[in-house]
Amino acid sequence: MAKGREKVAVILFNLGGPDSLTAVKPFLINLFSDTAIINAPAPIRWILARFIAWRRAQTARDIYAQIGGASPLLANTIDQAKLLESSLADLGEVKCFIAMRYWHPMSNEVAIAVKKFVPDRIVLLPLYPQFSRATSGSSINAWHAAAAKLELDIPTSTICCYPTNEHYVSALAQGLRDELLKLSLITQFRVLFSAHGLPKKNVVAGDPYQWQIEQTAAAVVEVLATPNLDWVVCYQSRVGPLDWLSPYTEDELVRAAGDDVAVVIVPVAFVSEHSETLVELDLDYRARAKLLGVREYRRVQTLGINSSFIAGLAAMVRNSVDGYAGAVSGVGGRVCPGGMHCLMSDIKGEAG
Repeated sequence: MAKGREKVAVILFNLGGPDSLTAVKPFLINLFSDTAIINAPAPIRWILARFIAWRRAQTARDIYAQIGGASPLLANTIDQAKLLESSLADLGEVKCFIAMRYWHPMSNEVAIAVKKFVPDRIVLLPLYPQFSRATSGSSINAWHAAAAKLELDIPTSTICCYPTNEHYVSALAQGLRDELLKLSLITQFRVLFSAHGLPKKNVVAGDPYQWQIEQTAAAVVEVLATPNLDWVVCYQSRVGPLDWLSPYTEDELVRAAGDDVAVVIVPVAFVSEHSETLVELDLDYRARAKLLGVREYRRVQTLGINSSFIAGLAAMVRNSVDGYAGAVSGVGGRVCPGGMHCLMSDIKGEAG
């Protein structure tokens, strides 16, 4: 048990998503105004953000219209937060707050609620298992900026990443195992660990995202313990003219069709259902696979409120409350090779 019973605020970070079709354009403006997405001087960035949002808004509205007109991400995260609170009740008064990066509730409004809660300590917990400056880094920096404005001077620890957390990996492996059992007995198959794409320039600059994605996939394969498993890491959801991480998921569908194998897709970097899983994977890629003649197409569900996943989150929070300070990985120390820049320079502590 932790040191005494305390008031603990756990801040869960995620991307966020529009809660209506009218919110799509302002959501996109928020997204592309982030320096972690477009690194340009403020006036140029603001102009570009509005131009890109204007160009992409209708396409994005069409995507969200296919899943009820709004992102389910906040509702999914609320469910995760409730279960995590229950799992940590013995620590004292634990309250989970949700801070979305590009749509409400965002860090500025969440920081006000946290200040009213008057916690003894704060634990920052991104719902991105693999760290990237464009995701966890951006969210954590936004939180620190909001907290500084309110002079929220409370002991804070940050769990920067947990790509090989045993509970997370075990939950992914079990989901994959369940889908493999549904395949036709005579079907040869290939596992596609599909992650959200990232521009290659980010990785060249030291972002550990690709390396951590590969570590997660390798850990799942090890736990699955299936001899001669055919698997590959691939990337989806790229936008714009930049050179993005490859191979691309859609290209792997073409290769699978040529090799006459079924595919089982594991959304390895997503822990909640949202447009990239419900539309891109379930509708667009499924239709593409059918058109290509892929033998079978199956998709592992995101972890959501999976009990093992929630237990892993709870264990990491407990470790933070029990003594970790600053910023650490989910295993309590550095996990990335030297030369990779895991946390932005203004976040204190040992980076993952």
